[in-house]
Amino acid sequence: MNRWVGAVVLPLVLTAVSPSRTAENLSTFFEENIGLKDSQIADIEAGQAVVKILDSPKPSQVFVFGVIAIRAQPASYAKLAGDLDRLQRLPSYLAIRRFSDPPELSDLSGFGIDNDDVAALKKCEPGDCAVQLPEENIEEFKNNIDWSGSDPGKQVNELVKKMALETLLAYQKGGNTALGMYRDKKEPAQVSTQFRALLSQSKFLPEKLPQFYSYLLDYPNALLPGSSSFFFWEKVKFGLKPTLRINQQISARLTAEHRPIDVVAIKQLYASHYFQTALDLYFCVPRDPDSFYLITLKGSEQAGLTGIKGGTMKKIALGKMKSSLERSLQAIKVELEK
Repeated sequence: MNRWVGAVVLPLVLTAVSPSRTAENLSTFFEENIGLKDSQIADIEAGQAVVKILDSPKPSQVFVFGVIAIRAQPASYAKLAGDLDRLQRLPSYLAIRRFSDPPELSDLSGFGIDNDDVAALKKCEPGDCAVQLPEENIEEFKNNIDWSGSDPGKQVNELVKKMALETLLAYQKGGNTALGMYRDKKEPAQVSTQFRALLSQSKFLPEKLPQFYSYLLDYPNALLPGSSSFFFWEKVKFGLKPTLRINQQISARLTAEHRPIDVVAIKQLYASHYFQTALDLYFCVPRDPDSFYLITLKGSEQAGLTGIKGGTMKKIALGKMKSSLERSLQAIKVELEK
């Protein structure tokens, strides 16, 4: 199989309630499920972004929770998330572009890895590569690039674009079953299996949103009425180095226990660094007739976070992810309250 890999991870469930009980119910949820303090809940009500790194069942998993109150209509976030030109103005984005339908190679203009990663690819071996790739793609770079030529970087990025397109087309046809395997050190990671394992272990499973849960697992064979979806690539900086990601974005208005709720999911199909599996979830929960809570959970399975060196890197990465999400939520608030 000649593809990059795809991934998704973990959704959050939060039941929408009537406006008169929203703050009370959310305070209970924040305290009991997330472990927020009274002072943090007060910060949320005061309009500040609150972000917390959640406990995870194993070192390779990372869950980052964030929330902010925004004086706007809940549907405004889904509109912002679909407007990539506006989205690019937010912190962390270096580049972003939507794929055509059907995707074309020209959609990947500007998509490419930096010189440091090009140099790293020259030395890549299965289980020891600074760029996340399955074993078959590492071999393709070793065999098809003239590393002694005048411009190996150009050759590398032409191959990068080809692989990226193949990954997206394979996913659109076969869903999670078309995803490949990472080999980090000695531990192979079949990302579709990894995804199901993450879902089965989390207390944040969407038990009240079964169609949403099925759609994330069973695309393209599952249906999600009232939803829309598109694919895009982005270059972002939220860790130690810039990262390329290919994503599917799903927006939907779903029926929770008491009222409709707007949900946006960004499902990762590939990342050049850090994330083997990842899903960013955004829930827009009405606060009162004129405002809503934007609640997000970013879940991921990451390589290289074990051992002494990995533990140190994880601590640094988590700090950067926390501050990045705080800035992002605050910027979203400013953008939507204009």
